[in-house]
Amino acid sequence: MRILVVNGPNLARLGSREPEIYGTATLADIEATLRARLATGVDMSFEQSDDEATLVGFMHTAVDERTPVILNPAAFTHYSYSLRDACAMVTEAGLPLIEVHLSNPHAREEFRHHSVISGVATGVIAGFGAESYSLALDHMMTLVGRQ
Repeated sequence: MRILVVNGPNLARLGSREPEIYGTATLADIEATLRARLATGVDMSFEQSDDEATLVGFMHTAVDERTPVILNPAAFTHYSYSLRDACAMVTEAGLPLIEVHLSNPHAREEFRHHSVISGVATGVIAGFGAESYSLALDHMMTLVGRQ
């Protein structure tokens, strides 16, 4: 079993970008933490792109390869209908998709309060910093174990 973890725009700058909001963990730190938590027999692909089309492509690949997804859509959370539609393809294929955020979007600027992704996601985990990813991975492994 493989899990795909996809990270959206500006997340390659974690650790230095607004650490008071996003923390000091880098994306490499988050990846290492997740890899250490993987259950036996579970593999993980860890991707990041600032490009919307590339993120959509990752969702298409997830559908084609029957791969569950953990997604931090970052800024695309609020307005990317193409990414939303690609995420819908994932869940419509019967695959879990967990939307994850480091910060709590509802405690931030009003434009961040709405996610176009949440309505098609299996679930949303937000506001726990880098631990949001670990919580998502733990639950994803539970979901995958049930299937």
